[in-house]
Amino acid sequence: MTLAIIGGTGLTRLDGLEITRREVVRTPFGEPSGPVIHGVLQGREVMFLARHGYAHTIPPHQINYRANIWAMRHLGVRRVIAVAAVGGLADEMEPGRLVFPDQIIDYTYGRRHTFFEQDLTDVVHIDFTYPYEQTLRDALISAADAAGLDAVPWGTYGATQGPRLETAAEVRRLARDGCHVVGMTGMPEAALAREAGLAYATCAAVANWAAGIGGRTVTMEEIDANLVKGMERVRSLLAKAVPQL
Repeated sequence: MTLAIIGGTGLTRLDGLEITRREVVRTPFGEPSGPVIHGVLQGREVMFLARHGYAHTIPPHQINYRANIWAMRHLGVRRVIAVAAVGGLADEMEPGRLVFPDQIIDYTYGRRHTFFEQDLTDVVHIDFTYPYEQTLRDALISAADAAGLDAVPWGTYGATQGPRLETAAEVRRLARDGCHVVGMTGMPEAALAREAGLAYATCAAVANWAAGIGGRTVTMEEIDANLVKGMERVRSLLAKAVPQL
């Protein structure tokens, strides 16, 4: 099964990827975030796409999620590892740690969130009870254990609109709702992957404590420093996971 990696903040390129070609994909839903990179990682053919663009210029609410996922499916991708930067709400979700969420709550609005809008012969519903594909999650969790990364193998991802960070009151609400991490790109990407029939799982790198946790404010300097550590762990994870998939 062809594997793709979608990189989020902090992962606009894959170290160790032997690039074979770059492919511009035209989709019925507009332009993807950039050309899809084809290459070889750890002896395995993979594709890579930077969610925010390769210069990190596309904010979360303006990402063309439909075009990105359609392009993956069109190119024969069947499994997607989605890398994302998040804020931590629960005690276990400390900065620098990797998290493999098993649930998601969508707080976004105004995003084009489905492929099934026009020229339908019937209304289409997908089962989204468990938003992340379990076999792929298990493979990532096993790879993290093998790499000694002490990752968190559970968690509910709260997907917010962005691009601003959340208020302390919003973070308290997220925690009351049962969220353990908060990010801005988890939806509609996960649901679109399900609509497209792709096995999809998220590897979230905790970049900061969410606003107001322990009386803290959030600084970009803190986020950038923690993302360096987090993405080093992501690369170690992929080195173990990719050959197994």
